[in-house]
Amino acid sequence: MKLWIKVLSAVALLGLVSGSVLFFTAGGRKESATRYSVVMPERGRIVLKVSTTGEVEPRNRLKILPSVAGRVEEVRAEEGAMVRKGQVLALLSSSERAALLDAARLQGSSEQSYWQSVYRPTAVLAPIDGQVIVRSIEPGQTVTSSDSLFVLSDRLIVKAYVDETDIGRVKVGQKALIGLDAYPEIRLNGRVSHIYYESHLQNNVNIYYVDVIPETVPDVFRSGMSANIDIIVREKTDALLVPVATFSTRNGRTTVLLEGERGGEGRPQEVRVGLTDDGRAEILEGLTDSSRVLLPDTTFVLPENNGGSNPFMPKRKKKDKKP
Repeated sequence: MKLWIKVLSAVALLGLVSGSVLFFTAGGRKESATRYSVVMPERGRIVLKVSTTGEVEPRNRLKILPSVAGRVEEVRAEEGAMVRKGQVLALLSSSERAALLDAARLQGSSEQSYWQSVYRPTAVLAPIDGQVIVRSIEPGQTVTSSDSLFVLSDRLIVKAYVDETDIGRVKVGQKALIGLDAYPEIRLNGRVSHIYYESHLQNNVNIYYVDVIPETVPDVFRSGMSANIDIIVREKTDALLVPVATFSTRNGRTTVLLEGERGGEGRPQEVRVGLTDDGRAEILEGLTDSSRVLLPDTTFVLPENNGGSNPFMPKRKKKDKKP
C-alpha cells in the first residue's frame, strides 16, 4: 500500500513539473521568427594582413670603447646628435699624460701649455655615420679600456615579433604599417627587409624576428619604444564586399540568402569567397553589385509576456465591481 502511495506521489509531482514547463514555454512565451535586413554588396579596398607587436631598435648598435685608459678631457658629441664617420666625439688623456699635465699645472700655466702642445690627447672617432643614442661620459671622468663611451646607431628600425603560424605568409619586400604606443597619432609606412632564421620562445610561443624598415624616421623615435605592426600580405582595391555575417557554411559550401520576390522567403545562393578582413569578405563568384543579400539581425530581444504568469506567485484578489 505504501509503495502505491509513493508511486502516485511521484507521478503527481512529475505532472506538476511538466505542466509548469509547458505553461512557461507555450503560454508565457512566443517564439519570434528570425529578422533580416537587406544589404547591398559594395565595392572597396580589402586587406589581408598579419598584425603583431614589436620594438624600435637600432639596425646596427655599435658600442665605442676607448683605446687607452685615462681621463676624459673633452666631449664633443651630445646624445641624439647625427655624426659622420671619422668625426671626433671626445678627447682623452692617457693615464701618463693626465699625471704629467697635473704635475705641470703645479709649475705654472706656461709649463702646462708646453706639455699640452707636446703631448697631444687621444681622439675618440666615430667609426660609422649614424646617431648617438647613448652618451656615458662627462669631462673629467676616469675611464678604463673596457668602459663604453658612446653607443651609435646607423638608423632606427622596428623589430616585429611574428608568430610561427603567421610567418609563412610574411615575405621580404611586403608593405607594413607602423604605429607607436607612445604616439598613437603617428602611422608610418615601411617594408619588410629581413626575416630571421632562428626562432625564439616568448610566452611559450615560437616567434620569429622580422626587421621592418620605416620609410621615414621621425624625431620622436626612440630605441626601446613599443610598436604595433600590420604587415600587408595581399590587398585589392575594387573588390565586391559583403558582411561575413551573411554567410552560412555547410558541407564545405558557403551560401548567402537573397531577398525573395515580393517579400517572400529568402533563397540560398552559393558564393565563392576570396579575401576576408575584420567583418567583411570578398565575393569572387555568385553575387553582383545589384544583389540584395539578407543579413540576420542578431540583436538579443527579451521574449514578450502574453498573459503568462508564474503559478507559484500569490495572486491578488479581484475587487468587486460596484453596481
